Amino acid sequence: MAISVVMPALEMAQDTGKLVSWRKNTGESVAKGEILLEVETDKAVVEVEALADGILDGVKARPGDVIPVGQTIAWLLAPGESVPTGAAPTQAAADAARPASSAASQATKAATPAPTPQEARQVRISPKARRLAKEHNVDIATLRGSGPDGEILAADILNTAGSTGAAAPAGAPSGAASAATAAAGEEKLGAIGRLMAERTAQSWTTVPHFFVTREVEATALVHARGELSAEVEKSRGVRPTHTDLLVALVSRALAKHPRVNATWTGTGIRLNPEINVAVAMAVDDGVVTAVIRNAAKIGIGEIAVQRRDLTERARANRLRPEDIAGATFTISNLGMHHVDSFTAIIVPPQAAILAVSAIRDRVIPVDGRPAVRPVMSMTLSSDHRVVDGARAAAFLHDLVGMLLEPQQSLLMA
Repeated sequence: MAISVVMPALEMAQDTGKLVSWRKNTGESVAKGEILLEVETDKAVVEVEALADGILDGVKARPGDVIPVGQTIAWLLAPGESVPTGAAPTQAAADAARPASSAASQATKAATPAPTPQEARQVRISPKARRLAKEHNVDIATLRGSGPDGEILAADILNTAGSTGAAAPAGAPSGAASAATAAAGEEKLGAIGRLMAERTAQSWTTVPHFFVTREVEATALVHARGELSAEVEKSRGVRPTHTDLLVALVSRALAKHPRVNATWTGTGIRLNPEINVAVAMAVDDGVVTAVIRNAAKIGIGEIAVQRRDLTERARANRLRPEDIAGATFTISNLGMHHVDSFTAIIVPPQAAILAVSAIRDRVIPVDGRPAVRPVMSMTLSSDHRVVDGARAAAFLHDLVGMLLEPQQSLLMA
């Protein structure tokens, strides 16, 4: 029986999706659970799995198309089966029925051909890395990537191109790429970079932000991480980070302050029934926010495992739709980049985001005397339609209290 492939709804209130690429060609066999296509959402480019076995046919959408959610874009057929009457035309017919695309889009499509069977068997490589490898004349057969199971990432290609001097695109004279870039004075953004630019501009211009900052002595947090590291590493195989501890503490503070975990609907405030904490993660061409679900109900070990898995897949451009959907609050931690303090832009429809700085030794008063202690700064950005100043201050007050005595809160779940 023919199974329709439709544009999936990957986020709340999503009306359309943008097809980034097909991972299978027309006529190829597809197994249930295999990655079939990539779709661009408001937050990231995500891989979509096939929901059934079959042969891909009747493809009517091509990369770059913006398609309504639920619309059929292809079919998965049994051997010998035909595309249902009135269904999508074949890719060739679809191309013929469309106006000719621009030279730039044709060039982009030509630069990202499907992998050959031999490449697919021997090399694990992200789609972006494959495109960059062809642009920079990098032989992927000679590389072992830095991603999971040796997968080659875009950064591996760029590093190789830079070290070998193979940075010019195929067919371009030596130095042409860098010269053209310098002359143009413009850096072209990838899909994630464009989305980040669009969504942050939209948030900043439509959401009434305000900011509340607290500094907190981090001695107890550092001690708690040290106390828990050996236990969690032994039981779960991962060492918890300060971000993991913050996810645990923030989620418990959100449970006491549901308005900070709420959403502005356009006409009122919706209190979210779940506490799903997103963690901002840097990738090749931007930032994605991956979600740890029901964070207040799980322990630090499970949080650490989920965060590590999400980080690895984000860097490999292999996030799933469920990894980026449904967040109710976001943490952006730039401590590893030695940042003293910063403010973050809210990710709608969330009502707040917490910006966390580096932990640094500072001279502070302790029992009326100067002493050196580790201190970090936190800034809560809030949507004033949902969270007023008093509520934001109360949330930070309770969170600081948990940070000063974290062990009991961290061991609750």
